[in-house]
Amino acid sequence: MGKWSAFRRLVRKKVKRSFLTGLLVVVPLGMTGLVVHSIIGLMDGLLRRFLPARFWPEILAGVPIPGLGVVATLLMILLVGMLATNYFGRSILAFSERAMGRIPLVKGIYSLFKQVSDTVLKTDRQGFRKVVLIEYPRRGIWSVGFVTGVSQGEVQAMTDRHMLNVFIPTTPNPTSGYYILVPEEEAREMEMNVEEAFKLIISGGMVTPPERPRRARRQVPEADNIERPGEMGESP
Repeated sequence: MGKWSAFRRLVRKKVKRSFLTGLLVVVPLGMTGLVVHSIIGLMDGLLRRFLPARFWPEILAGVPIPGLGVVATLLMILLVGMLATNYFGRSILAFSERAMGRIPLVKGIYSLFKQVSDTVLKTDRQGFRKVVLIEYPRRGIWSVGFVTGVSQGEVQAMTDRHMLNVFIPTTPNPTSGYYILVPEEEAREMEMNVEEAFKLIISGGMVTPPERPRRARRQVPEADNIERPGEMGESP
């Protein structure tokens, strides 16, 4: 009797583990498929709305062509990007942004999405150079931040320690946050890149980048790339 009970517990444990493992596999795949299917349906619907009926794919080809709306949208985005890289396109873009900024309700919505897209999608991100871990807002509590440069001018002259400009973003909206000054030796450089750090912050810690082998630990993350105050113009 005892062996039978142990066997049933073992079977239940294995079934439960297999079921949870299946959920971990099926749920992301199912949600991804659902989102992709919804996007394709939405784009195809928009394409049908803007095209005359005689140009619909099922009319021209005789059969429906799913995904054509996505292709058309990607081509439109590519065309807009090509136009925005030349002088004429930049002039139109600047005019449209000024027009958006004068409409009270639209101004706030456009500014929000513009900041989010600039933060997440820009490939150069010259402002965010390194990801660091610092003790903030008090000792014993750690925050992930981005080094934006080395302090200069009056701010640096007020202290005898080399200070880093660090931006601490908020969750889940990383476009807002806090600008703080941190001594170089108290900023711990992290191995994750800027994109991985943004995913970590936006998800509230639910999306964690994989751990990488650490290099020789350095406390000064930006000394390799930025000239410090008083060093500019000095001969090597």
